[in-house]
Amino acid sequence: MVRVMGGKGKMKIINAGFEIMDPLNGEKILRKIERVARVCYKSEDKITTGSAEKMVRALVKRGHEAMLEHFSFSVKFTVDRGVSHELVRHRIASFAQESTRYCNYGHEGEISVIEPFYFKECRDKEPWKYNAWVEACCKAEDRYLCLLEWGASPQEARAVLPNSLKTEIVVTANLREWRNIFKLRAVGVTGKPHPQMLEVMVPLLEEVKKQIPVVFDDLVTE
Repeated sequence: MVRVMGGKGKMKIINAGFEIMDPLNGEKILRKIERVARVCYKSEDKITTGSAEKMVRALVKRGHEAMLEHFSFSVKFTVDRGVSHELVRHRIASFAQESTRYCNYGHEGEISVIEPFYFKECRDKEPWKYNAWVEACCKAEDRYLCLLEWGASPQEARAVLPNSLKTEIVVTANLREWRNIFKLRAVGVTGKPHPQMLEVMVPLLEEVKKQIPVVFDDLVTE
């Protein structure tokens, strides 16, 4: 975290990140999916030690992903507003997001912004790009705090907040929808995902693969 002093505020520059909010016991998850799936075939008598992984692997391979809808988990993302706008396009998921309409950042005397990694990477070679971004965010913070001071409500003052503004958003989705989210936002089956989306989605996918075997193994990133 970096703090930048300028104008009325003391803007914080932070990195994007995520937090898996539910304990993920891969073995239990696979067993549940197997029990659900075997109802379709009335083959509950075939459940054995180790049969769950084989069953779920077959379901994923055949594209019978409806069975994956029977388990959900939540992830809290700390990203900028641009990335959050892409996340909420996934209609099957449920969302809870930090509201700029009700949150009054004037109480803290500062805003927090997410540092775009592509500006951070060019900080030494092309510092004018990074400095221009910092300056623009600082000016936005200053005008936001001035508007609040002059009697504007948070929902009015937010009109000047930058796209880089930090937001926290909780995404809850079932395993089938998480597969879809990862396909679009990490693997890029319809085109290369936005760089800042990749920044959080690729490590999230790798972490989920560790905790829930089989379900996401076929999703490979560059």
